[in-house]
Amino acid sequence: MTLSLNQRTTRRWTVAEAVDGCVRHGLEAIGLWRENVAEQGLAESVKLVREAGLRVSSLCRGGFMTAGGLPGDEGRRAFVRALDDNRRAIDEAAELRAACLVMVVGGLPGVTPGEPLPTGTANAGGVAAGGFSRDLAGARERVAEALAELAPYAGERGVKLALEPLHPVYCPDRAVLSTLGQALDLSLAYPEEQVGVVVDTFHVWWDPRLFEDIARAGRRIASYQVCDYLHPLPADVLLGRGMMGDGVIGFPPITKAVLAAGYTGDVEVEIFNADIWAADPDEVVATMKARYEDVVPATG
Repeated sequence: MTLSLNQRTTRRWTVAEAVDGCVRHGLEAIGLWRENVAEQGLAESVKLVREAGLRVSSLCRGGFMTAGGLPGDEGRRAFVRALDDNRRAIDEAAELRAACLVMVVGGLPGVTPGEPLPTGTANAGGVAAGGFSRDLAGARERVAEALAELAPYAGERGVKLALEPLHPVYCPDRAVLSTLGQALDLSLAYPEEQVGVVVDTFHVWWDPRLFEDIARAGRRIASYQVCDYLHPLPADVLLGRGMMGDGVIGFPPITKAVLAAGYTGDVEVEIFNADIWAADPDEVVATMKARYEDVVPATG
């Protein structure tokens, strides 16, 4: 496995700056984000990556497929919009020759990531007066329905969809898939070249079934992402990721399990952290490389 810089770790860098940074620090791969690619321009981003000789270890992100759980026409329109946006994401991943398109599947219908819940009490159907749904099982069904539409489209374009389970704290607003087992079970209906899973240490380190499900996933592991889980978490839990070695995760057993499952791709470092974002990106990448070598390997 070789190290990849997920662009979000050096948030201030554009695609061009991140590509230059990877080359400068001797990295062979980069994980890109769609909004950054859009700002740079898709064609220009493809050119930059190709000319630098980098692999695109992932494109983030597709997903947010649960809004179709809202009632009536609003839900139907939301489902169509989600499918259209995900098809665009698949096309972008194909152009970039990304190893996978990371799918953050979405939270409860009508809940906006990072924002307070709309006020109101639930009616008999589980839809709150404020316009969101508490129907968790239904939200997961919407994910399955969307995947049935998107997986064949991705397969035709040579793109692997990588379902990413998120820590349960993000279930209301970002991902109704909370365990690797849930994501894996959903993927099994499709060929492994169409749908796989992401093992992100921040999100799955706590799971008592983690090692069993890593072994069960085998070559469906489409991406291995690493960062640490800080304790205590900050007020904005989205920013609770730390540099490897600064939190509570024991990386070597997870890395060993991922390798034993047959994963041969890149290891992405993806960190959401205000202090790291404010630091000099070159210093961040230098620290990232050193910590990766010291903390993450299976023999650590």
